[in-house]
Amino acid sequence: MAEIIDGAGRFADPGPEGTHWVEHLRSEHLSVGTYSIAAGSDDAQVPHREDEIYLVTAGTARFTSASRDAAVGPGSVVFVPAEEEHRFADVSADFATVVVFAPPEQP
Repeated sequence: MAEIIDGAGRFADPGPEGTHWVEHLRSEHLSVGTYSIAAGSDDAQVPHREDEIYLVTAGTARFTSASRDAAVGPGSVVFVPAEEEHRFADVSADFATVVVFAPPEQP
């Protein structure tokens, strides 16, 4: 069944100061949301049990993980395998990314 989301999101979590997560869609196969980090804030996320794809839509940061370290900005796509420690650092402009988890993220 096709589904259209109005943009309001299904679940919002303000997260640590300067970060914000909103889940917009969940199915049995994946979940999709948006994650934002204010300029100068820290990304304190922990490894996830699911594979993850980020599509950066705004801002600039440095992506760091066990296997990569790279500057990212609008249009960057990052794949992170399940359980790999990762974060965005040096957030120099308000940062926003679409996040896809497969299978769906488990709280």
